[in-house]
Amino acid sequence: MAAPEPDAPREPDALADAATDPGPATETDPGADPHAHPAPEAEAEAGAPAGREPVTVPSMSAGPDFVLRPWEMSDLPLVREASHDPYIPLITTVPARYSDAAAEAFVRRQWERAATGAGYPFAIVRSRDRRPVGAIGLWLRELPEGRASIGYWMVPSGRGQGVTRAALRTVTSWALRDLGIPRLQLFIEPWNTASARVAVDVGYRREGLLRGWQRVGDERRDMAVYGLLNTDGPADGRAVTAD
Repeated sequence: MAAPEPDAPREPDALADAATDPGPATETDPGADPHAHPAPEAEAEAGAPAGREPVTVPSMSAGPDFVLRPWEMSDLPLVREASHDPYIPLITTVPARYSDAAAEAFVRRQWERAATGAGYPFAIVRSRDRRPVGAIGLWLRELPEGRASIGYWMVPSGRGQGVTRAALRTVTSWALRDLGIPRLQLFIEPWNTASARVAVDVGYRREGLLRGWQRVGDERRDMAVYGLLNTDGPADGRAVTAD
């Protein structure tokens, strides 16, 4: 997973789209979660720059098998499954102890992030059965400096299907081409080789190690930073707005 927004205040029972979302395990390793990395929620929780306008979260096709769309209250089963994962609640605002009230609050926070211009939170939905299997977010806190971060996570039932690559590829292409953001970055724990492979496959480059960059659970953890510039060439894939 890509880390959610760093050091975002966590509500007692929730943490779902922080930039440190546990990167899901690689598509070939169902046990790992290469779809989680810290960046989405934490950054959004930290707040958007003063005066930022609300944003509209679009629905987009992520290849033939998945769709990215705004969060809905019907996504509570996704929050429930994520809350039972040992890693996702540590790096996101997904509730560690599930309740319908906590899950509903989590979904409302996603709406608030768009309403305050903090970023674009997406639910990742499998097309064949319309089942939500993960989350990805584009976070805009540092947009005035010409950069944004992406974080994502995938629940166990969605792993091993290429979901993370498809979602990251789509959001990356859309952010660089349609939104014109000069630089995108991911923060991934060094042990999470599955998430790192996904990032590299999409075109990101490892740029260095940030020591003690983010709090995960009760300790500060190192994060490897991966970057992609809009001058690096087209991302691997094209975003297609869904009808």
